[in-house]
Amino acid sequence: MDVPLPHLDRPFDYLVPESMADSAVPGCRVRVRFSGRLTGGYLLDRTDGTDHQGTLAFLDRVVSPEPVLTGDIAALARAVADRYGGTLADVLRLAIPPRHAKAEAAVWPAAPAHSEATTEASTDGAGLWARYPTGHSYLAALAGGRAPRAVWSALPGPFWPDEIALAVAAVTAAGRGALIVVPDARDLARVDAAITALLGDGRHVMLSAQLGPAERYRRWLAVARGQIRIVAGTRSAMFAPVADLGLVVIWDDGDDLHAEPRAPYPHARDVLLLRAHRCGAAALLGGFARTAEAAHLICSGWARALAAEHRTVRQNAPLVLTAGEDAELARDEAARTARMPSIALRTAREALAAGPVLFQVPRRGYLTALACQRCHARVRCGSCGGPVGLTGSGQPLRCGWCGSPAERRCATCGSSGLRALVTGAGRTAEELGRAFPAVPVLTSSGTAVLAEIPPSPAIVIATPGAEPQVAGGYAAAILLDGWALLGRASLRAAEEALRRWMNAAALVRPWPAGGKVIVLADQGMAAVQALIRWDAATHAERELAEREELRFPPAVRMAAVTGPAAAVRDLLAAVILPEAAEILGPVDAETDGTGPRPGTAPDNLRFLIRVPWSAGTELAVAVRTGLAERSARKDSGAVRLQLDPAELI
Repeated sequence: MDVPLPHLDRPFDYLVPESMADSAVPGCRVRVRFSGRLTGGYLLDRTDGTDHQGTLAFLDRVVSPEPVLTGDIAALARAVADRYGGTLADVLRLAIPPRHAKAEAAVWPAAPAHSEATTEASTDGAGLWARYPTGHSYLAALAGGRAPRAVWSALPGPFWPDEIALAVAAVTAAGRGALIVVPDARDLARVDAAITALLGDGRHVMLSAQLGPAERYRRWLAVARGQIRIVAGTRSAMFAPVADLGLVVIWDDGDDLHAEPRAPYPHARDVLLLRAHRCGAAALLGGFARTAEAAHLICSGWARALAAEHRTVRQNAPLVLTAGEDAELARDEAARTARMPSIALRTAREALAAGPVLFQVPRRGYLTALACQRCHARVRCGSCGGPVGLTGSGQPLRCGWCGSPAERRCATCGSSGLRALVTGAGRTAEELGRAFPAVPVLTSSGTAVLAEIPPSPAIVIATPGAEPQVAGGYAAAILLDGWALLGRASLRAAEEALRRWMNAAALVRPWPAGGKVIVLADQGMAAVQALIRWDAATHAERELAEREELRFPPAVRMAAVTGPAAAVRDLLAAVILPEAAEILGPVDAETDGTGPRPGTAPDNLRFLIRVPWSAGTELAVAVRTGLAERSARKDSGAVRLQLDPAELI
C-alpha cells in the first residue's frame, strides 16, 4: 500500500474479481479500499488462498496492467527499507516514477545490435585502462561474465567517462546490463557522450530528475521492459530495473548529492553495492579521491583497489605547491596568513600566457560572514541570532536566516567598522578583476554554472563542483580559503576538503605540460599532504583507522533519532536495542552553536545509537518497530530516524 505509516508496512490480501483476472498481474498498480478510502498500491503476488481469518475485500480497479514492480526491485526495496529503518512504501516512491498513460502506449525504437568492433575496443582498453596494472584484467573479467569488485582511483584528467564507457562495453559484450550513477547533470552529460561515442545511439538511456515526468517514465519503461539494458543517471536512477544486471558503477561516491534527502535517506553507493551483492554483479566505485567507506570495502576484502603506479600518477597529475613552503616564506613573509599571497598571483600571471586559470572558492555570494573590526565579535542578527552577511558592494547587511536587515553597529563594543570572515565568489571576482584588468573574469557558482569555457586566457572563479570544463585543461588552479573547508565542524571535513581539491586539480594539465596547483592551507595537515603527493588512498586508510578508534561510521553503524524530548525518550525506553548498542546524547538538534534556528522547536533532542557493523540492520529494524508502535497508538510528536547520517557533528 502507498501508505507511509510504519505500523502498516506489510502486505495486505485482497480478492481479485473475475473481470480483472487477466490485467491484475504481479507488479501492476492497483487501487483498493482501505480504511474507507481508496488507496494506491502494487500487486505483489497472486495466490490461491489466504491466512486472513476475516472477509476479504475486492480490488477496486487495476490502474494499469504494466508490471512496473519487478520481483528483484521489490526484494531490493525491502532490503533497503530494512537497512535504513524505513518503510517499503517510502522506498518504492523513490524507485518507481509516477505513471503517465501516454508513455505506456508509446513504442520505444529497437536498439541496434552489438558490434564486434565494440567488443574489441572494450577488451583491449583502447590504451586508457592499460595505464592501470590490473585494468586490462578487470575488463577481461567483465567481458568473461565474471563479477569483479573494485575501488578505482582514477588518474587525473578528462578520460574517466571514456574509461567508464569501456567498462560498460565490456559487460555488454558478455550479454549483461549496466547501471552508472554520477553526482550531477554535468557529469551525466559527459558519461552520456562517452557511451554514445563508443556504443552508438540507442544503446542506453539517461535517467535524471531533470527530465520531465512523462519522458522519464517513458525511458524507465524501456528499461523495465528489457528494451534497454544500459542506464546512466543521477541519484534517482539507483533503482532502475535493469534486466540481468552485470555491472554497477558509481562515480565520486563522496559527493553529498548521492545521499537521498527523503526518507528513509538511502545513499546511492549503499543501494548499488547491495544490488551488486544480491544479483552477483560487478561493482566499480570510481573517483579521484577515496572515501573512508571505500577504504572499508577494501579492508573487509569485499573489493580490491584498482589504481595506477606512482610514476604514472605523477605523469598525469599537476604539480601541487603550498604557500607555506620555506622558499616561499623567505620571499614573502605574509604567504602563510594572506588570503591571496604573492605565489598565487605570480602563478596565475605566468599561467595566463598558456591558458585559463581556475580559482576555487569554498563559498558563493559576496561576504557571507562578518565580524567587528575592533573587537572581532561575530556579527549576528538581532532578531534571530543568525549569521549576517553582505550580498554585494553597496548593499545593506542582511541575515542569512530570516533575511531581515541587520544593524551595522557592533552590539559588544559599539564600533561600526567591519571585517570579512568568509569571502565568497562574488567578492573574489571583484578583487581578481582589479588585479588582472586586461583578462576576462568568469564566475561559475550557484544557479549560474558554466559547463565549458574556451581554452583562451581567462580568470575563472568557481565554487566546488561548479568548475567548468576546458579543452586541454587549465594552465593552473589556485585553491583559496583552505581553512574554510578543513575547519568545518564535520566528521568528514578533511575527507571532503581533499575530495573537492582533487576534483578541481584533476582539471589542470599534467605537470610535464606545465600544470600547477597552489593550495592555500597549512601544509602540515594530512589532507594537504595527500593532495601534494596525490595519494588519496593513504589518506582514506588513515581516516578509516581514526574512525575505527573513535567508533564512527563506517567502522560501525549509527542511528540518529531526532524529535521532541518526551517522544524520543519514550521511544528509546520502549525499544529493544541490540546487546552491544551504545547510546550517545542527548544534544540539542537543529543548532549551529548559536541556539535553535527560526521555526524549530527548542526542545528537539537528538540521540545517537551505535552498534557493530554486523548489527546495523538489527538496530534499524528495532527502532523502526518502536516507531511502528508509536504510529499505531497515534502518539504525538514526530520522531525522525536516520541511519549513518552524513553529518554527525
